[in-house]
Amino acid sequence: MNEATTYTVRVPQDKGRVRLDKALAEALPALSRTRLKALIEAGRVRRDGGGAVTDPAAKVAGGETFTVAVPVAEPATPIPQAIPLVVVYEDDDLIVVDKPAGLVVHPAAGNPDGTLVNALLARCGGSLSGIGGVTRPGIVHRLDKGTSGLMVAAKNDVAHRSLALQLAQRKLVRVYQALVWGVPSPRAGKIVGSIGRDPRNRKKMAVVKRGGKPADTRYRVLKAVGAAASLVECRLNTGRTHQIRVHMAAIGHPVVGDPVYGGGRRDRLAGRRSNGRGPPPPVSLNSQALHACMIGFEHPRSRRRLEFRSKLPSYFRGIVHFLESL
Repeated sequence: MNEATTYTVRVPQDKGRVRLDKALAEALPALSRTRLKALIEAGRVRRDGGGAVTDPAAKVAGGETFTVAVPVAEPATPIPQAIPLVVVYEDDDLIVVDKPAGLVVHPAAGNPDGTLVNALLARCGGSLSGIGGVTRPGIVHRLDKGTSGLMVAAKNDVAHRSLALQLAQRKLVRVYQALVWGVPSPRAGKIVGSIGRDPRNRKKMAVVKRGGKPADTRYRVLKAVGAAASLVECRLNTGRTHQIRVHMAAIGHPVVGDPVYGGGRRDRLAGRRSNGRGPPPPVSLNSQALHACMIGFEHPRSRRRLEFRSKLPSYFRGIVHFLESL
């Protein structure tokens, strides 16, 4: 594993009460303030005698010492890797895959390879090169690492432009099924709330009153699942980071198994007992119970409307079965 380069910065006595990112930028001119901000938010800046500082706007005190760990740069261009894919549809213009939970979509900090992009490059060859950007070739939209289900990727510029436009115009339809705690009331409705960085935890997203980006999720309850949860269908009118997870948590019904927005219920799920009437609790749950079950769009070349569906994966069905057995 490549080791990071570590810098030690001592804040001058006369530089107290300035922002952390600004103080570091003045001490480390080789690193841009934008780069330092990203390192801070990634937890790579630590206060001497304390833990990581993840807020770039945190005020520093004169005389304080910080360490900055800068990871070794990864190759700018993803490499092809023979990772198995479930291909639902493929032609010369696009490919539709059924992504498993746990697979990262594109390379990023902490996941330089082993992603869907690496798998697509191996399967589709050079046709993806540069389509949609160097690090995200072919990618039009994304799913969280822990979310399973259908995604479409473009194989050429014409297809990418068409699908991206459909996404922007809300003509690329995406439907999800989520297992959530409790039963939302009303049983069908629309959640509207701008989503931005959580001011109390910059690693999370939240519904915010100021700033953020408009977000709109329509939901309907499909059925109750045992006495504690329900299966909900969600349709996205916008595509914000963690949108369904944030919106469902905001109305008091977080996604079952969500390690970030679940409100601690993941541990309670693992600790539940079936009293011998059903399967053991899914204590190895590693993903939120969220699945992209349908995707629909107009084919960029033929203009034919295409629609694909995916059944709930085994991990999801196992959680449903367990909760129904209680």
